[in-house]
Amino acid sequence: MDWRMIEAAQTGNINVLYELILEDPYVLERIDHVPFLDTPLHVAARAGHVDFVMEMMNLKPSFARKLNQAGSSPLHLALRNDKIQAVLRLLKFDIGLVRVKGREGLTPLHHVVGTGNLDLSITFLEACPEAIEDVTVRDETALHLAVKNDMFEAFEVLMGWLRRSRHEAAQRWENELLRWRDIEGNTVLHIAAIRNRPQVVKVLVENLSQDHINAKNLEGLTALDIVLERQRIDRQVDNREIMDMLIKAGGLRGSLLPKKPNSSINISSLRSKMSYLQKFATMAARGNKGISNGMRNTFLVVTVLIITATYDASLNPPKKGDNVSSHTNKVWLLEANPPSGKYLPAEDWQNLVDASTMFWLYNTLTFWAAIGLTAYLLPNRLICLFLLITLSLFGSCYMLLVAVISWKLQSLISLAPSYLTYHAVSVVNYCLSTLIAVLVAYRIASYVCCRFVPRRKIFCLVQLLSFLSIVICILTPAMLNVETILKSNFFL
Repeated sequence: MDWRMIEAAQTGNINVLYELILEDPYVLERIDHVPFLDTPLHVAARAGHVDFVMEMMNLKPSFARKLNQAGSSPLHLALRNDKIQAVLRLLKFDIGLVRVKGREGLTPLHHVVGTGNLDLSITFLEACPEAIEDVTVRDETALHLAVKNDMFEAFEVLMGWLRRSRHEAAQRWENELLRWRDIEGNTVLHIAAIRNRPQVVKVLVENLSQDHINAKNLEGLTALDIVLERQRIDRQVDNREIMDMLIKAGGLRGSLLPKKPNSSINISSLRSKMSYLQKFATMAARGNKGISNGMRNTFLVVTVLIITATYDASLNPPKKGDNVSSHTNKVWLLEANPPSGKYLPAEDWQNLVDASTMFWLYNTLTFWAAIGLTAYLLPNRLICLFLLITLSLFGSCYMLLVAVISWKLQSLISLAPSYLTYHAVSVVNYCLSTLIAVLVAYRIASYVCCRFVPRRKIFCLVQLLSFLSIVICILTPAMLNVETILKSNFFL
């Protein structure tokens, strides 16, 4: 690169820059062709000349992501030389610069976390939340680097940000990053045990399940093994506090844990034959993941319209008197004790019962099919759990509605065929209401165990308690009322 260009960048002289461009219009283009080079933007960022930096960004934005011979981008150089204004201006121009990986895979976020710059750490995360996912060439996350560099305040800031983030991937980050392993298989908890940092261990044991507290690194050591080994080698080290916290949280020696395969998938399960239930679950999962957001929204609109139409049809069933209005002085459908000699002919009764039976059966099946499709199409998010609970309540409302409408239309239930058909429709309602209650209980247990009580052993217990709560609070009252209505109507 021309020494005059270097001098212009070092002094921030924009006029000299354009004089050089006037002499040679391709001067910046030739610089851009060199894969690793200190460009004028690198020089200006290192010196902190904000005006020159922004001018160069306008002329050659590609310089911002180029690395020099030392593996540093302009943003890395501005950070190392404490040129905060240049950092903020570069960030304003392109927030993606936070994720540019330099030497050893270190991003600007890794740099500010490792140096304990809390203000810039929050600024970078607010500008580009996805930067929290980036790892170094040693598979170290920002949390690893904060603990390795003894930056407890930076670790606290990262943890606080993870808990409060409302990003769509925040739940996944919170689940994965605390359990992330570096190139040596060490999680953040292993690093905290190695460096004897009880404050970090205290935060981690509150947010990790017992399985992850007892995670092994590549040497087969758990966090408790590391603490005990360090105590054995150097008796002057006081790590009793960490040991007590780990034991209280269920920490164990690696030798006491069962050996697990390297893969999280059971090999024998892959070699065995798939059951029909597994095949169905696989097909359902593939179909759900293959639906685009636009198509999913369209399907949800259609299912909601079907639910609305079927529920409205239950509120306003076909009028029985309309089908037989030609039979003057013979239609006494809504009276419990019609006058003697004024009954509807047997053939008209049969037609009427058949039509009503078909209506209630098809309407019930259509309603529950739409409910099931809606539950299937809902994405796996917390807000959808409340939607599932609402669907379960709505299904119980439909169950009661069938009983109430049938009670009003007593002439249908007074006939044996219709009475049996009503029982069949009731059984369908009971079964499908219970099925969606099981689904709601499963989703509640999944969320509670993942978010608040991350222990797999009590997953079934939480699921059972959720199902019993739904049955006791929703299904049982609805079913009892249905039977009460049916019995009181049958003995009329």
